[in-house]
Amino acid sequence: MTVTTTSPSPARTPFTGTALLVVAGVLWGAGGLAGSYLADRAGLGPVAVAAYRLLCGGALIVLYATATGARLAAFAGAGWVRVGASGLLLATFQAAYFAAVAATSVGLATLTTMVAVPVLITVGAAVLDRRLPDARTAGAVALAVAGLLLLLGGDGAAGGPLLAGAALALLAAASFATFSLWFARRADATGAADLGLGFLTGGLVLLPFAVASGMAVPVRPDALGALAFLVLLPTAVAYVAYFTALRVARPTAAVIGVLLEPLTATLLSVALAGERLSAAQTAGAVVVLASIALQSTSARSDTTR
Repeated sequence: MTVTTTSPSPARTPFTGTALLVVAGVLWGAGGLAGSYLADRAGLGPVAVAAYRLLCGGALIVLYATATGARLAAFAGAGWVRVGASGLLLATFQAAYFAAVAATSVGLATLTTMVAVPVLITVGAAVLDRRLPDARTAGAVALAVAGLLLLLGGDGAAGGPLLAGAALALLAAASFATFSLWFARRADATGAADLGLGFLTGGLVLLPFAVASGMAVPVRPDALGALAFLVLLPTAVAYVAYFTALRVARPTAAVIGVLLEPLTATLLSVALAGERLSAAQTAGAVVVLASIALQSTSARSDTTR
C-alpha cells in the first residue's frame, strides 16, 4: 500500500515542530511507567507489552490518518519494503526497551537509552550531512548527557543482569535513532498513515513471540485502563506528534522530545510515588532543561536562515 492525502496539510514551521516535540516528550515520560504497571498488573512479559503497544497504537494511528483525509491504496513493491523496514525497526526498539526495563529498571533502562539516542542522532545526522554538527548542537548534546547522568544517576537497579539490560537499551536506542533519521529525511514520507502501518507491521513481527509468552489481560479496570492509556497517549498521540515534527524541524531537534521523556518520568515519580530528588538529580533536571532550551533556540533560529 501507499498512502495519499486528499486534503492539504496545514502550514507548519520549525517552531510548531518544537512544540510537537515537547508534547511527544512529555507523553513519552509516562510510557515506561505505564508499560511497567501494565506488565505488573496483567502479568505480561516485555514482548507482549511491546506487541500490544505497536498493534493497538498502530491501529489508532491508521484510524486517525484515514479520519483526517488519508486513504490507503495498493502498495508498490518499494512500499512494502518501506513499511517492512519501519516495522522491524519499531519492533526492535519496543521489544528491546521493555526487555531492558524488565532486566534492570525503568530508570536505568531509560537512562541508557536516552543518553545514547541524542548522541546517535547527532552523529548520524553529521554523517548523512557530511559535516560536523555546529557548536550549539554539540553543546546541547553534551549538556543532555551530563544532565541525564545526574538526573537518573540515583537509580542503581541493584542486582539483575545489568550488562544485558544495558546492551538491550543500546539496541533500542540504535533502532529508534535510525528510524528517526530515516523518517526525517524521506522525501516520500506519507505521514501518520505510513507511521501507523509501520507500527502494525512491527506488532505483527512480535505477535508470535508475544502469544508464546502469554498475552491474556485480566478484565479489570486497572489492567485495561493501563493498556488503554499506554496505546492512546504515550503511543498514538506522542508518536504522531513526534514524527509530524520531524517533517518540519531539523533531525537533531528530535533530541528535545527524547530529553523530556526521562525528565517527565522523574517528575511523575516524585508526584505520584512520593520519591524525592537528591541535590544531584535536581541539578541534572536543570541541566536537561538548559539543553532543551538550547535545542529549542537552535530550531527557531532556522527560520531566519
